[in-house]
Amino acid sequence: MAGPGSNSNPSGRNSPPNEPFKQSVGGTIRAIAGDPELEIIFSGDRPGLSGNTVRLPEPSRKINSREVAITRGLGDSMALRKACHDAKIHARRAPSGPEARVIFEAVEQARCEAVGALRMQGVGQNLTAMLEDKYLKANASTVVSREEAPLQDAIALMVRERLTGAPPPEAATKMVDLWRDWIEEKAGEDLDRLIPRVEDQDAFAKQLHQLLTSLDMADEIGNQDDSDDEDESDDNGNNDESETGADNEDSEGEQEASPQDMDMSGEEQDAGEQDGADSDMDDMADEDMADGSEETGEMDRQEMPLSNRPAGPDYRVFTDKFDETVSAEDLCDAAELERLRGFLDKQLNHLGGAVARLANRLQRKLMAQQNRSWDFDLEEGILDSARLTRAITDPMTPLAFKQEQDTNFRDTVVTLLLDNSGSMRGRPITVAATCADILARTLERCGVKVEILGFTTKAWKGGQSREAWLADDKPSSPGRLNDLRHIIYKSADAPWRRARRNLGLMMREGLLKENIDGEALAWAHERLLARPEQRRILMMISDGAPVDDCTLSVNPGNYLERHLRYVIEDIETRSPVELIAIGIGHDVTRYYRRAVTIVDAEELAGAMTDQLADLFDDEVQAAYASRGGRRAGKRR
Repeated sequence: MAGPGSNSNPSGRNSPPNEPFKQSVGGTIRAIAGDPELEIIFSGDRPGLSGNTVRLPEPSRKINSREVAITRGLGDSMALRKACHDAKIHARRAPSGPEARVIFEAVEQARCEAVGALRMQGVGQNLTAMLEDKYLKANASTVVSREEAPLQDAIALMVRERLTGAPPPEAATKMVDLWRDWIEEKAGEDLDRLIPRVEDQDAFAKQLHQLLTSLDMADEIGNQDDSDDEDESDDNGNNDESETGADNEDSEGEQEASPQDMDMSGEEQDAGEQDGADSDMDDMADEDMADGSEETGEMDRQEMPLSNRPAGPDYRVFTDKFDETVSAEDLCDAAELERLRGFLDKQLNHLGGAVARLANRLQRKLMAQQNRSWDFDLEEGILDSARLTRAITDPMTPLAFKQEQDTNFRDTVVTLLLDNSGSMRGRPITVAATCADILARTLERCGVKVEILGFTTKAWKGGQSREAWLADDKPSSPGRLNDLRHIIYKSADAPWRRARRNLGLMMREGLLKENIDGEALAWAHERLLARPEQRRILMMISDGAPVDDCTLSVNPGNYLERHLRYVIEDIETRSPVELIAIGIGHDVTRYYRRAVTIVDAEELAGAMTDQLADLFDDEVQAAYASRGGRRAGKRR
């Protein structure tokens, strides 16, 4: 059964040229996973495995051999996860410490992929192509220190090398070599002992604990139950996703289990920062609160219909003591910001010209509305020099004066609020940073002030807020349990030239984590309300629904989305601020009245300039008002 996004056409008439490929990939995934009911969806969203649904990137109409291998590799990896992974064993053996758990997740995925590569040569080749593409797009070959090289990736690739004999992908060789000597010295024998256990997940996990102990992470393993589980899964991986302690394959649609977060847009894994290494693999099989989920139970957090009930009054924050609103300069020293800005410029040399052309088009539209217009033949005002010749040729002709008319182009400020979540990693965040940079420069030329803000969290899956909740004996329904980090990249009054380098911070390893959109939107809105400008515009740019695993595991599954809806409705119906939104691969038109959804980050520049241009177009605004203030979102 083809997924709804696969556009199958049984008759074969008018079907896209890539349709046979999509059907072939879907059939192969179901065969490897051993699940004929598995749903395969091809879409512009990030690849991932959620429950019984596999989501893959939409292939090009004229697909080449490299893209074929990469797409097959993504599908094979998720199918092997489904076939070779037992969620109950994984939950029982997963370490409690964040850094050890990230390594545990990455190595378990490497084990599943190794099983497939050992059994099927073609699968191994597909997985190699997928990994090569992943690390190539993540610029892994440019790392120069261990701080830039994720330890979990290095260990996972070394485990893959031990199990299958396949060397690390060329793009990741330098990254692995930075860690290789240290890992071999401390845990080389433990790596060798993993080889005969590759087919036995439980025995493999026990040996992996020994490896973590050799790497000085014994304190993060926690107490492990060595007794056999009476309810051991009998289908080796196709467990009920909603049971307590199960893998986060049932996590929120935008944070699905994906093999080492194999995002086709090239997101790279975050390096360790604060609470441990940042890796989207952490989203794949986290039993969430290893020490708390027994009481609360895991929610089935697959995409679910949202409630239309009011969502504001019941939203609460367990503690805001650890939240921070910080300037980009305070998160990074000046030299590092310069280096990151240089990296951003180097990555986007070819994109800057296209964005600049769109920005120039916007500038022409704005400047046209500010063109001077004059009243002539007045009895007082400014002397009209163009008509002096009449006074010279006919001395009886009175002098002519002119007066400039008032322009209706009001004093304006625009806030660009950028999602800084982990799913934006790679191409989306670099494109967003460049678009914000060029639009800020363009609008500044037109006399429009621009503020650039970002939002994320300080930690993965709960920071100090969660620790405070645990220390308080885990009261039920605690509300938001992560520490917010709201970043000011450019204030409205700061000139672009002074804030330019701050946008490079978005390229920093470990910055992008989770996203709590409702509170970020309320924060940006409050800042705009304090501005003196007559017209205030807020543009939200996001690639997914709000997701914070820690919060959602102990509250209703739509807790954050209901709050976001409440904040949006409050702004759209009661505030003088004009709110628009752009969703990257995510349908935001179901949240916002004025919104557009784009499939790929490459379309962001056009969407941003078009939306801003429409806001300054009197005819478009009149048409919008005549439709009762609701504009259908365009899907590009």
